[in-house]
Amino acid sequence: MPLPNRGIAIFDFDDTLIQGDSLPRFLDEVAGVGRTRLAMVGAVAGALTAHGLGRPVDVDFPGSVKALLLRATLAGIPESRAYDAARRLKSRLHWLAPQLEALHRHAADGHRIVVASGALGVYLPILLEGLPVHDILATDVETREGRLTGRLASGNCVRAQKAQRVRPLLAAVNGPSWGYGNRPSDLPMLALVDHPTIV
Repeated sequence: MPLPNRGIAIFDFDDTLIQGDSLPRFLDEVAGVGRTRLAMVGAVAGALTAHGLGRPVDVDFPGSVKALLLRATLAGIPESRAYDAARRLKSRLHWLAPQLEALHRHAADGHRIVVASGALGVYLPILLEGLPVHDILATDVETREGRLTGRLASGNCVRAQKAQRVRPLLAAVNGPSWGYGNRPSDLPMLALVDHPTIV
């Protein structure tokens, strides 16, 4: 079945479709609260050191913290354990009604629905199951032999990277475009659409 081509609606996930940030809650589920908290302290310290030495782990400080945090919490975790954690997390999400209603309205109007998020590709599709979403752009984590390595397999899908990844989808669709996100991280993506909504 061909994808809808009458317009496109792009949604951020964290603090747009759901309340709060899904990543810390996912890491708590998959790695444990204590390990995640210790890893966060270590990631911040490591990122400060790396940026202070001029050798950042990622392009910016938040990205470096995230990369180090994922290595500390996800290395060696079986994919099946990550999927189970995602299913537990899904049952506790608080969806934000205005944006969720907008998503369903765009789908009913025949628009292509995209969720573009810094959330991880290992869990985001599970959280979105049952919604009329055509494309998911996420931050992918490397896997080897059925286990996560904790290393990023793609760029961190936030800020300029998110805008870069949605640009080809916008170019492929005839018709108007809508975007839903929060400031400041989604402003580069929202600048590309015809009808931006800051939530």
